[in-house]
Amino acid sequence: MGQGKERMTEDLMAGKRALVTGAGGFIGSHLVEALVRSGAAVSALVRYNADAAIGNLRLVPPEVRDAVQIVHGDLNDSDFVRRLVDKVEVVFHLGALIAIPHSYAAPRSYIQTNVEGTLNVLEAVRDGGQRLIHTSTSEVYGSARYVPIDEAHPLQAQSPYAATKIGADKLVESYVRSFGVEAVTVRPFNTFGPRQSARAFIPTVIGQVLGGSDVVQLGATAPVRDLTYVTDTVAGFIAAAASSEAQGGTYNLGTGHGESVGEVAARIIALMGSSARIELDPKRLRPAGSEVDRLISANGAFRKATGWSPEVTLDEGLKRSIAFFSEHPDLLPKSGYVT
Repeated sequence: MGQGKERMTEDLMAGKRALVTGAGGFIGSHLVEALVRSGAAVSALVRYNADAAIGNLRLVPPEVRDAVQIVHGDLNDSDFVRRLVDKVEVVFHLGALIAIPHSYAAPRSYIQTNVEGTLNVLEAVRDGGQRLIHTSTSEVYGSARYVPIDEAHPLQAQSPYAATKIGADKLVESYVRSFGVEAVTVRPFNTFGPRQSARAFIPTVIGQVLGGSDVVQLGATAPVRDLTYVTDTVAGFIAAAASSEAQGGTYNLGTGHGESVGEVAARIIALMGSSARIELDPKRLRPAGSEVDRLISANGAFRKATGWSPEVTLDEGLKRSIAFFSEHPDLLPKSGYVT
């Protein structure tokens, strides 16, 4: 994060008591780190598991992690969620099942976590009066009818995952309108960077090149994505938390520029000094009718409401990602990816 954004974060969150759900995830772990460095008191919710694993929080610097109250639990337990929310002033709700391919196989689990889990958070903040920053996704738009995509674009569920996120977004909207809940829905477009899931296509490409392959296998290379570096996404979440003008709204969080999967893969290969060629792997394709062709954001509404703007260029973000995964080869994928 640039120095300007670091200062902004400190001004906005110092002394605040914040809860991050989905704190063990990719974006969640970076948000936890940024909040701690800003001087916020942070509770980090990770899903309970028998190994007490904390996900990507294990990759956060120890001095930051030691300052966090890590809580294991389940968003589907409404009583647990209410007790946790009661202790804070701001809730950053990132907890969700996000893997699109798995949503084809287990859609009910996505309804339970993404829809019912969000309902539990909403009921808790409704009673407690906390400010809620709810995480949506650009996948709710489906294939673009026009670009750039603004917030008025129709919602089109092209996967069970997208359907559950639409449901969660509409629940938040209804609680704002029906009960006056203080909430902002932030809709990130394709965040990337260090700690990103091994399922994502950027780590997949980096891993294949680092492995010395002269062929990089991908699924569809034509889909266009608006790629935002993770520190910019995190800065957007924090800006939304502090903006009174953003209250009650739903906002796109993206750069406003698009690159195809194939173009990004070629840039990664070039940045790594490789001559590998890109090859189609049919096993990596989404089901027919489910692939989202273009995701490019119109971010003017969010800029106006919060003063946020992206700072990290695509090439700089890719360089940082390459450096991170080069240092952590154990995190690289063995096979498969999603976009």
